[in-house]
Amino acid sequence: GRVYPIELEWFKFKEATSSVSLFWKAPHGVKEIIPAAHLIPENSPEVMIVESPFPPDDRSAGYERGASVSKEWDEATTYAATEVADKVVAALPRLIDDKGDRDEKLRTFAAQFVERAFRRPLTDELRQTYLDRQFAAAKNTEEGIRRIVLLALKSPRFLYREPTGADDQFDRASRLSFALLNSIPDPQLFEAAQNGRLADDQQIREQAWRLVNDYRGRARMLEFLRSWMNLERLQEIDKDHAAFPDFTPELAADLRISLELMLAQALDADNADFQRLLLTDTIFMNGRMAKFYGVDLPEDAPFQEVKFEPEKRAGIISHPFILSGFAYMQTSSPIHRGVFMSRGILGRGVKPPPIAVAPTAPDLAPNLTTRERVTIQTSPEVCANCHGLINSLGFALENFDSVGRYREVEKEKAVDATGQYLQRNGEFVRFAGARELATFMARSDETQRSFARQLFHHMVQQPILAYGPDSIAELSTFFKDHQYNMKHLAVEIACRSNARGWTPNSEPVAAAQPK
Repeated sequence: GRVYPIELEWFKFKEATSSVSLFWKAPHGVKEIIPAAHLIPENSPEVMIVESPFPPDDRSAGYERGASVSKEWDEATTYAATEVADKVVAALPRLIDDKGDRDEKLRTFAAQFVERAFRRPLTDELRQTYLDRQFAAAKNTEEGIRRIVLLALKSPRFLYREPTGADDQFDRASRLSFALLNSIPDPQLFEAAQNGRLADDQQIREQAWRLVNDYRGRARMLEFLRSWMNLERLQEIDKDHAAFPDFTPELAADLRISLELMLAQALDADNADFQRLLLTDTIFMNGRMAKFYGVDLPEDAPFQEVKFEPEKRAGIISHPFILSGFAYMQTSSPIHRGVFMSRGILGRGVKPPPIAVAPTAPDLAPNLTTRERVTIQTSPEVCANCHGLINSLGFALENFDSVGRYREVEKEKAVDATGQYLQRNGEFVRFAGARELATFMARSDETQRSFARQLFHHMVQQPILAYGPDSIAELSTFFKDHQYNMKHLAVEIACRSNARGWTPNSEPVAAAQPK
């Protein structure tokens, strides 16, 4: 969600014509001219990105909790605070002009910096500790600024979300902002807290809707959708060149962009319908993708929405990027695809295998289909318990090969894409192919509960059960009642987790009602 300022200048002298191109290599992408969709003809505030490395966050619970405190983390915060202090002092000539009382302007800047860092106005005591004493101990005002920045960024009031437990309107602003933007409150939200406009549920919701519709809120939601789909595991997709000579790094980058466009389209729709992610019968393709997957488009066609045969594909589970990523270099992988769906979409826990078993190489069983090989490989009793769940989900996608192309025959045998799933209520559901599987998952209470739970963890970074034993059921019901609108769910999570009655280890006081 960050905006990076770019200024490009060129001139020609005696040449009749001239041209210039601006290239980039996006993460997981290839060198290309920057697409126009990623350029904004507007100025934006300067953002400093610290270069000091931080230890990885704790994700043992399946989501970043932001709660790991270690010696390495403490040292990293010190290095980063020092780096910021140096850069702030170096930037002072640009930030503060020489007109009027420059020292007074520097002191005002310092006070504003500490207020933003602490996310609340300074009391007289804090002002004396973090401002007055530092200026008094410094040789000059610039040195005082350095001391103040370093002290503020190492203070628990900056490093921890709610160090005082005051639960006032500034804490509410912080909880809203960290949940929906993953950052400190912006000036508008800070001003609302300062003027007492976060006093009740209605006022909090108004700000929550503003934030979720902000470009940073959109980036936060897209970040979650990538996490929900486990895309961080799909860093680089490579295929056997002999089997798939046209599957190039450029095509792999196109597949990722295509999926990103699908996620953004669902989120940006007026109803932000979660079920659309699973049931859509369209996909974004450019000319390179169209040629590889047999769609009639010009070779130089830009990305555009293409309708496919709905009985063959359905939403994200049959997107070529997902199918290619959760597959081997030569063959499909029902196990990888099944784990992706059982864990990520249905929210089922899958234990690590009790013993390491190497997959049976296709060359060792040349007459067996992928389904037949996987069935034999996972038939031992020690494997059957988990793979009874995993395999059936993955088998429903066997109409798609290692690169996500549709097929009806493998090894001169008709593809068997049937599967079944034992639901938590004890009932079996049977399906054949991607469309029937996607329809089941889109309508499943398990899918809806899992999505709500994972979004809560991503936004609040706390276990949802700490907010009450009925919290998952309540959010799932809300999600269903609001037609699976992802933005509605995000706002509800931000507001409910903000209410005192939904705060862990607090008295069960009802949330304030709108006036």
